[in-house]
Amino acid sequence: MLLTKECDYAVRIIRILSDARKKTVKTICDTEYIPEKYAYKILKKLEHAGFVQSVRGRDGGYYLSKTLSSFTIYDIAHAVDNSIFVFECLQDKTFCPHKTSDTSCSAHLEFERIQNILINEMQSKTINEILNLPG
Repeated sequence: MLLTKECDYAVRIIRILSDARKKTVKTICDTEYIPEKYAYKILKKLEHAGFVQSVRGRDGGYYLSKTLSSFTIYDIAHAVDNSIFVFECLQDKTFCPHKTSDTSCSAHLEFERIQNILINEMQSKTINEILNLPG
């Protein structure tokens, strides 16, 4: 699977911020076992996508800027990884010797079917539902 470790870390970051309290990067990393070098990079992506906001300064930190019922794991993965491919051959830039201009091989068609199922499942529940939070 081409879902990255960054995607896993991003979901963990959202989880720790789910209590609506501002957290420092150190708290996030210590609680969720995320290396600090990854945390900053992921938080920047999540902030750019509008999931979190940062407060600078001595009392700074990060907090959620979206409600947990407004996004899914797919949304987080897309924010961090831009695109989700279960199999490498599904990427547009990947060469497949079995693909012609208007047809794909039967394996490719099955990979597409599996990917669509995965994406639908990733979009089927909000983060609020996954974390079993009220409201």
